[in-house]
Parts: sequence; C-alpha cells; structure tokens
Amino acid sequence: MTHTLIFKPLFFVATLVGLTLLTACEKSSDIAQKKEAPKAQPNISVSEKKAKFFAYLQPMIIQANGEVTQQRQQLLTLAANSDSLSSSELETLSALTKTYRVDKKLTPSEQIELLKTKVNTIPAALILAQAANESAWGTSRFAREGNNFFGQWCFSKGCGIVPNSRNSGANHEVASFDSPLGSVKSYIRNLNSHPTYALLRTLRQQSLNDGQPVSGEILAQGLIGYSERGEEYVKEIQSMIRYNKLSRFDASTIEASSTSNSTDKG
Repeated sequence: MTHTLIFKPLFFVATLVGLTLLTACEKSSDIAQKKEAPKAQPNISVSEKKAKFFAYLQPMIIQANGEVTQQRQQLLTLAANSDSLSSSELETLSALTKTYRVDKKLTPSEQIELLKTKVNTIPAALILAQAANESAWGTSRFAREGNNFFGQWCFSKGCGIVPNSRNSGANHEVASFDSPLGSVKSYIRNLNSHPTYALLRTLRQQSLNDGQPVSGEILAQGLIGYSERGEEYVKEIQSMIRYNKLSRFDASTIEASSTSNSTDKG
C-alpha cells in the first residue's frame, strides 16, 4: 500500500546520550544491509557518536542519490527525443511524472521540462543535518521503532506509529519504513516532488545554471515550510551544517548533480 507522506517537525531534543540505531533490513543488494548500525557506546565521546551516526547514514545517502541520478539520466535521454518518444519511453515518462507529481495533462515536452528541476540529487549535508535534527541523532522512538529519520507522516490507519502526543481527532501516524534506507529514499522524493519545497528546487537549479556547487546550507532556505517553526528551523539546520562541517560529505553529491546537469542544454 502506498502511503501519502508529508514532513512535520517531531520536536525531539537533540540528545546524543545512548545513541542507538536500527540495523537496515534491505535486500542483499542494498548497501544498508551490508553495514551494521552503530551500537550504543556510552563511554565514547560526543564527536565519536556523531561520526558513527554520519558514517551509518552516508552509504544510504549515496545509494538513494545514485538512484535519482539514474532517473535523471533517463529523463535527459527522453529530453533528447521528446518529439518522437517510443511507447516504452512514454511509459518511462509516465512513471516519472507519477513519482514526481507532474500533471499528466501536460504535453510530454512540458512534463520533461518540469521534471528537469525535480529529478536531481539532494546534498548529503542537508540530509545528514535533518536526519540528526528530526531523529535526535537516531535516538527517537520513531527512528528506533520505525526507521523514520525525517519525521514523515502518513494517513492510513496502521501505516506507522501513533504519536503519544497526537491531538484528539487527528488521524495521522508517523510513517514506518522497512529500513532506514527506505526513509532516506522517501525523504529525497518528497523534497523533489512536494509543492512545499519548490523554492528548494529553484535554488538548486539556480546553482547548477550558474555553475556553482549545490550547497546544503543554501538549499535549507527552501525548508521554510518543513516545520511550523519556519525561519527558526531553517537557521537551526544551517547552523548544524556549519557546526558539524557537513559540507565535507557533499563531494559525491555535487559531482553527480554537476555531471547530469552538464548534459542538459534544453
């Protein structure tokens, strides 16, 4: 069953005490299955706990962004033949429009142009900062029990975990995933497709058009609607990126984004 997911703040206290993460439960072909989650080690330093958290998520980020890069290459191939798409190419385009919430009533050329701004990678720095913030460095109930590192909601009964603080009459649950990798993939898909994050995608495209690296700190400006805290939340994520020097994780993401964009002259 497909669940509708949106992002809401979980307002966890970002404590590092007793850092505990679940082992990924993906198929054997997935990177997440090959890397055990870091165990709780109360005697190690805060910096070591942070390093373990980042090292745990980084392979999943690379894998999830890699899949998006493959989709972008498919898209650019479609763009090169937009006037004469085969039936199989039209099926590929239809799948992309569904995934990235593009109007099916538009012409194939119009769909492709919109998809060019949506189908692209998200900087690792931004992903790591939000994962740390929303999951309290992997210690939150929803990260431990539901592999949910980004505070994503769903609205089908039984789709996730019922929050203890849910208001009377509310029907949302905090989505559960089969693995942390599933949470990362869903997070990237939401930033790339949900109308709330159009500014984030515009900032990314502007950087690419200007030949500049795609910065997680800059893209964070597009998260104004991610939390009810608005600008305060944006500044907190940007501060986490700077303080933890998370931009150092962006090299592979920047390379993938720049390479795919360099072939896009449409």
